[in-house]
Amino acid sequence: MRKTKILIYIFTFQLSITNCNTYNNDKTSTTKNREKMQNDIKENITEKKDIIEKIRNVDSIDQEKKIKLDDKNTIPFFFNYGKENPEDKVRISTRFGNIDIQLFKKTPYHRANFIYLTKIKYFNNTTFHRVVPGFIIQGGNSDRYETAEKRKEIGKYLLPPDTKRGYRHHRGVISVPSSEIENPHKLASPYEFFIVQQSPGAYHLDGDYTVFGKVIKGMDVVDEISKQKTDTRETPLTNVFMEVFVIK
Repeated sequence: MRKTKILIYIFTFQLSITNCNTYNNDKTSTTKNREKMQNDIKENITEKKDIIEKIRNVDSIDQEKKIKLDDKNTIPFFFNYGKENPEDKVRISTRFGNIDIQLFKKTPYHRANFIYLTKIKYFNNTTFHRVVPGFIIQGGNSDRYETAEKRKEIGKYLLPPDTKRGYRHHRGVISVPSSEIENPHKLASPYEFFIVQQSPGAYHLDGDYTVFGKVIKGMDVVDEISKQKTDTRETPLTNVFMEVFVIK
């Protein structure tokens, strides 16, 4: 009888230990689940923030003033457009990540032009079509029919140079290339841009090209794009598409 009581006591003691371990395991599991849930929530919030920013920029070409730009109306149009649209930050989204750009208000026509093209979604599905490692990555064009049609709808125009604002071609600045046509006055192509990847900068470009913004986040993405293999024309063998939208 005494032996039976001892066995019952031992069994009860072991059961209590097992229950205690189970409780601790459940508690640990609950903590891990809670942490996972919190991480999932954070990721969802981040994703939703990006979606919200894109929704804020659902402006299409139909919602903007429909005007075909040319050399005569470009300056007055962007003078007024710049006043009505004071935004100065954009995000370039690529498969390598995001590049956030601060546009300079001291270059008003170039800022207004970039915001305009962003809002009418011109840049979407264009590419970084020229990559020169250790120098620049250039974007805003593609060999797609869609891009040519967009340009035809928007108009044929050039931007005046604005090179005397004190901005230099430091690493990370965004600047505009010259027009492809004969260009004695160094007028700039409004549809394309380049980001200086060279360190500490590409200062030989100063005075010839207009710096109108700088990368404030995402130079690691610029560096990654600069590593892409290119053909003899400095065009990436695999397209690097972009989407561009205004951010706050």
